[in-house]
Amino acid sequence: MKSKHTLFMLTMVLFAGVIFLGGCTDHTIETPLDDDGQLVRFESDQALIDAFENSHVGSSGIFLESSSNRQFATLSASTDDTADFSTTNVQVAGIDEADIIKTDGKFIYMVSNGNLVIAKAHPNSEIVTSFDIKNFHPQELFIHNDRLLLFGRQTPNSPRHEIAFDDDNMFYPYYSSTTAVKLYDIIDRSDPKLLRTVEIQGDYLTSRKIDSDVYFVVNTYPSYSTHSLTECDEFVPQFSDSLYNEALRPIAPCTDIGFIEPIQAEQFITIASISMTDEERPIVKETIVGSGSNVYASDKALYIAQTSWPGGWIQPLRPFIEGDIEPNSERTMITKFGLDNGKISFVSRGSVPGHILNQFSMDEFDNHFRIATTIGESWSTKEKSKNNVYVLDKDLDIVGSLEDLAPGESIFSVRFMGKRGYIVTFKKVDPLFVIDLAEPSNPHVLGKLKIPGFSDYLHPYDENHIIGIGKDTVEASESLVAERNLDFAWYQGVKIALFDVSDVNNPIELHKEIIGDRGTSSPVLSDHRAFLFDRERNLMVLPVTVAEIQGEKTRDNQYGDVVFQGAYVYDLTVKNGFQLRGKVTHIDESDVYDKAGFYFYNDGAIMRSLYIGDVLYTLSNARLQLNDLASLDRIKSLVFEKDEYPEPPIMVY
Repeated sequence: MKSKHTLFMLTMVLFAGVIFLGGCTDHTIETPLDDDGQLVRFESDQALIDAFENSHVGSSGIFLESSSNRQFATLSASTDDTADFSTTNVQVAGIDEADIIKTDGKFIYMVSNGNLVIAKAHPNSEIVTSFDIKNFHPQELFIHNDRLLLFGRQTPNSPRHEIAFDDDNMFYPYYSSTTAVKLYDIIDRSDPKLLRTVEIQGDYLTSRKIDSDVYFVVNTYPSYSTHSLTECDEFVPQFSDSLYNEALRPIAPCTDIGFIEPIQAEQFITIASISMTDEERPIVKETIVGSGSNVYASDKALYIAQTSWPGGWIQPLRPFIEGDIEPNSERTMITKFGLDNGKISFVSRGSVPGHILNQFSMDEFDNHFRIATTIGESWSTKEKSKNNVYVLDKDLDIVGSLEDLAPGESIFSVRFMGKRGYIVTFKKVDPLFVIDLAEPSNPHVLGKLKIPGFSDYLHPYDENHIIGIGKDTVEASESLVAERNLDFAWYQGVKIALFDVSDVNNPIELHKEIIGDRGTSSPVLSDHRAFLFDRERNLMVLPVTVAEIQGEKTRDNQYGDVVFQGAYVYDLTVKNGFQLRGKVTHIDESDVYDKAGFYFYNDGAIMRSLYIGDVLYTLSNARLQLNDLASLDRIKSLVFEKDEYPEPPIMVY
């Protein structure tokens, strides 16, 4: 009974680890990549099945060996000069990223409360259509002229599999979801016409739009209810295309599924493309054994990155587990695909030491790929973390490296800008490093600036100035550091800063503002698409939940009470810094904040902003609100139908 209880508790810890890691999957690397790093196909159906059975990790869950012998060894201005409206804040100019709101200057297209909503812009602003789709949960969208492409999750009518186990092994399944892509004709904005629906079994990761071609990535846990497999066609991802009136079928013959040695058969990843202008063009797709957690795309290539930890994904939980785990040697695998007018082709695969933070950790410039990684964790008491920058050639072979940057700290934000890179690391203070990348074989530090706090997101102001959005910090007291045997700092309010990097050897913090106290947060800290900046208009808009300490502050880790949720609208110039123009909110009830506790939730929490002409539009789950961009006076509110199932609360931290 005790062993079963131990196994149950361990399972709970493992599943908690999945939540802790944000649902990310990782792999164990036992051998280095082949020198060629070439994509090959399985020789037979059985060869693919054998690869997954040997991995000991199930498609829809985790395969656990019996407990007796178990070892445990991560909005900008429009580029159209004639347009007078903002577009989604993206990483690479000309490469669009799907989001929950888009505009063409005449209409606003939104995903809200499980509905697709289309509204007219000012002065005749009104909702022209709002509808939900049965068994479909929309997530984000693209627009292209009179077409709209909607990504979402198709809800299964019933669970796919039951939990299965025998005397020696236990298998806990995840119930696989299906990603659906829906293409609409929106010539009549009040009556969108569905042209095509494509479904791929698995979880939607991300997408990119280049001209009228959209490339999207789906991770799939294979479908089986036990670890014993027989039919390969039922095991690979399923696919359907309404163009051919077909039901779900295997996405490809098993012998067309690709892999790269060494095989890490835990799940599948599919890269597919769809045309927004030619609804009859076949879906181009490539499915390989593997997975992805972060994606970077240029106009010619798409890079998928996945970090692998020794001992599996239990590695980040090792401070909470007794016993030794093999030395930290995590690596990030990068798989490169060529993109060409909707066509997709495997190019190469490479790997670098460490794990990456997000898509901004990667960049392509002048036929080279740059990537910033962290090895280890800054909170580890056993091993010092370290940070690195690697430069890879077009075949993803390392040609240059800068290693052991800021030992004991972790990367909190990265921005590559041409021949330079900017990296923020943090443990107690915020070093902003300026990296010279002009010579691919010799990346090196030009200068650094150490200041309190850190930036979670870096945004170019111009070639000599960078905006940083993050948190202010206060170093922990010496007595607390000694008591916990940890050297750290307490997060405080949201910090916005403008850095001057014109003298690369001596970057300076030119301006800064602190918003609120501990507990203040902004979606920009984790999602760059929530940020609106237009240098020509001196405009910066930051959605924010503000917490303030009432009365005297008694300790550094004291949280404030939520006192405001909305958007701060700033005038931003190099000369004058951040000048608060005013605030916009969707919350009209004065007692909402008095009732809020540690968890704050309200349908009126602003998530996005955009402008069309002289009108600022802000989006929440409750409404689309119009405010005069100069005075910030409210013009109108377009109220949405209330969702029967509200979103989870916002945790203040």
